[in-house]
Amino acid sequence: MGAKWFGAAVKRKEDPALLAGKGRFVDDVRLPGALHAAFVRSPHAHARIRGIDTSAAKAVKGVHLVLGFSDLPEPLQKNALPLFVPAPAITQLHLPYALAREETVYVGEPVAIVAADSRHIAEDAAALVEVDYEPLAAVSDCAAAMMPGGALAHTENSSNIAARVPITVGNADAAFAGAAHVVRERLFIHRGGPFFMECRGVLASHDAVADSYTVYVSSQGSHRIKRGLLDVLDLNDNQMHVITPDVGGGFGPKGAVYPEYPCVAACAKMLGRPVKWIEDRRENFLCTHQERDQVWDLELAADRDGRILGLRGRLVHDTGAYIPWGLVLPWIAATTVPGPYVIPHFKIELNAVYTNMISTTPVRGAGRPQGVFVMERMMDRLAEAVGLDRAEVRRRNFIAPAQMPYKVGIVSRDGRPVTYDSGDYPASQARALAAADYAGFPARQAEALREGRYIGIGISNAVESTGLGPYEGATVRVATTGKVVLYTGATPQGQSHKTTLAQIAADQLGVSYEDVTVATADTKDIAFGVGTFAARTAVNAGSSAHLAAAEVARKIKLIAADMLEVSPDDLELRGGFAEVRGVPGLKKSFREIAVKSIGMPGFSMAGGLSPGLENTAYFQPDQSTYSNGTHVAEVEVDIETGGVKILRYTVLHDCGAVINPMVVEGQVVGGVAHGIGNALFERLHHDGDAQPQTTNFGEYLLPAAPDMPPIAILHSETASPLNPLGVKGAGEGGTIAAIGAIIGAVENALAPFGIKINEAPVSPARIVELLNAVRGLGDARQ
Repeated sequence: MGAKWFGAAVKRKEDPALLAGKGRFVDDVRLPGALHAAFVRSPHAHARIRGIDTSAAKAVKGVHLVLGFSDLPEPLQKNALPLFVPAPAITQLHLPYALAREETVYVGEPVAIVAADSRHIAEDAAALVEVDYEPLAAVSDCAAAMMPGGALAHTENSSNIAARVPITVGNADAAFAGAAHVVRERLFIHRGGPFFMECRGVLASHDAVADSYTVYVSSQGSHRIKRGLLDVLDLNDNQMHVITPDVGGGFGPKGAVYPEYPCVAACAKMLGRPVKWIEDRRENFLCTHQERDQVWDLELAADRDGRILGLRGRLVHDTGAYIPWGLVLPWIAATTVPGPYVIPHFKIELNAVYTNMISTTPVRGAGRPQGVFVMERMMDRLAEAVGLDRAEVRRRNFIAPAQMPYKVGIVSRDGRPVTYDSGDYPASQARALAAADYAGFPARQAEALREGRYIGIGISNAVESTGLGPYEGATVRVATTGKVVLYTGATPQGQSHKTTLAQIAADQLGVSYEDVTVATADTKDIAFGVGTFAARTAVNAGSSAHLAAAEVARKIKLIAADMLEVSPDDLELRGGFAEVRGVPGLKKSFREIAVKSIGMPGFSMAGGLSPGLENTAYFQPDQSTYSNGTHVAEVEVDIETGGVKILRYTVLHDCGAVINPMVVEGQVVGGVAHGIGNALFERLHHDGDAQPQTTNFGEYLLPAAPDMPPIAILHSETASPLNPLGVKGAGEGGTIAAIGAIIGAVENALAPFGIKINEAPVSPARIVELLNAVRGLGDARQ
């Protein structure tokens, strides 16, 4: 073949089946005799459960089982759902159980489960379950939750503070003492959700003879779901088999173990029949993890030339009712703040607080969009204070390429120092600004003002930790048919694993990427896996695929060399054959070599190679690799309606060596779309009693096709020295810098009115509020 597949923009292998309607999602899996589950959910944000009467529900024809907490199997009454990332700083730990015990702490928390012949019957019966609630005071505001003497999100708590962590570098207070310029802001980022096309779902069956479960689940990590179910159900490893079929979007929250999963599994065992639960959209709004509600109070100190001396402040993070991912989300947000800038002295107090809303866990970007947003707002404030152009103040503070690897000084969530491995931040901004014609913008803005139009431009720079450990595995196997299969625990939701991993393996084996079948997310295929999230798969699974395929290629050559009586160095792999260079026709097929590799019954293989053309590799990175990017947004604001039109959007993205440019472009464009929603539309409202006010797409806005601007994407490929492929992650970079760029552009467009924007999202209605306030027609306070 001779083709080099790594770096080629080949078509996705996943698409033919999906485009033909042949995808297989959880709800497409049909097992004989399956029953359907529905949940009774708390209508209160905070309430004590005084009693449950299930008699009417049990009497409904077609109902097979109704369970409250006290009816659950003993392990589910004893074990809470697991905490995957413990943190010593958590002083008050709350994790959910499969069903609420004595107290419900958010609207939608499951209180009982009904299994019936159909979903319709199950829902009708669930409506007949009588729950005697004693409503309690609820907490809906994370800043207010910090105040002593207020309502408690959990009645047993002494306060609402889950954890308080100082993150410090140097002596920030001393840096402020001699600063020529100090800027201060309070910044607010509101709740949003993942809102994937396919809601969550699980289908569980139980084999009574083997006492084992098979679980199909829409997830981002089959092995992690398996581990969670093993823990909460008290099982041995051989008793749980988890399969993730096609997934219609994940964005982070599908990586969690939710209460519904062990509930459904328990019902399947108790009934001796498969049980399926598919989340409906209202449940998705109420019960799937969300992200954000953060309040930041920050100060930035600089010298007279605009060079940063120090940053200090406080982050208040709403963790929701439980803390299933520990401090991952706020820790990433806080440690992302420095970005590409030199900040000699740094001090942030991180406060994670409980409220009576669904838990917040990582959504695309996992805290990084928040950290970038607040830093880029502060950089704009600094430019204004010093009297510099916004691009220039950033340029003066960039980490230089010669400083790489650069030790930021702060500690990552894995306990290791944050060290940027590579990148050229000044060049990234310069290229993005040139492509956006930043130099020509003042003339465009002046002309627009003469026409009565308000346009603005915003800049945002980001550095993203990607390729997070601990590992991801790949098994490459050449069967005795000569066919190549790659198995991995990575769990795709649209990231093109079946294409990109095939490209990597194909180069090592000398075959077409189309001849490498990639099987993902089945816990029986490979022993260990972590999952697909945090822009980690290219680094971890990609490197494992490379290493495993290279070892299989070595083994092919060794066996073929013995069969052909030549040196392995004389062989090359091409099109499914091991060929002797320069001797046409002298070759052995992969099929022949694979048959040879497994031996023959009764014949010893002692002292030779291990059986089979197979190798499993688990790449274990020493640290994260760091992608970076610059976003430049140009917008027009309609001052009558508050509508924002993005006229032009430019992205310079550096994710190291690019496996497939078309795939990376799709990831970046999709990420920008997500960022546009975060900046302009998506906001989950709750009232003062923590009751959700946005529970459907009529109330919660998402960006649509007309909201998407033309996006110019430029690639820079600064190879990472930390893995054999030189790759970095690309799945979240389109989102991370978007909020900062868009909000900066909107504020710049409204500069004639003196409006400052320190919040996200900023909806049309909010823009009108801000304009009315400066016109004396209203109040701009939230």
